[in-house]
Amino acid sequence: MEIDRPEVVQEVRDAFAGYERALMANDVETLGLLFRRDPRTLRYGAGENLYGWDAIAGFRAGRATTDLQRRLENTVITTYGTDFATANTEFVRVESGKRGRQSQSWVRFPDEGWRIVAAHVSFLGQ
Repeated sequence: MEIDRPEVVQEVRDAFAGYERALMANDVETLGLLFRRDPRTLRYGAGENLYGWDAIAGFRAGRATTDLQRRLENTVITTYGTDFATANTEFVRVESGKRGRQSQSWVRFPDEGWRIVAAHVSFLGQ
């Protein structure tokens, strides 16, 4: 298995950047598209455990829209072969200064492209 093939890393960087743009804009539709629509998709958040795409979409639709802007630090994207990747980053919320971290597992599906199948977000010092 080839790790970090440059063209695959770039594809995941692009998908990750699209996720970040959608997150900053609170673009719920795009965020929903980037998570795999599957009951096995999960997202562990700072205050919630979401099992399945429906729960994740419901959370996105109802979450607060304040303090969304953030600055990323130490982003690491690693690809394994051509169809699996991890994306990990630290972030600082611009308004509140809260520091956190985020991890995502991305899988390329033949009929869907790159999708998040598992994610985790937590804040430091809580």
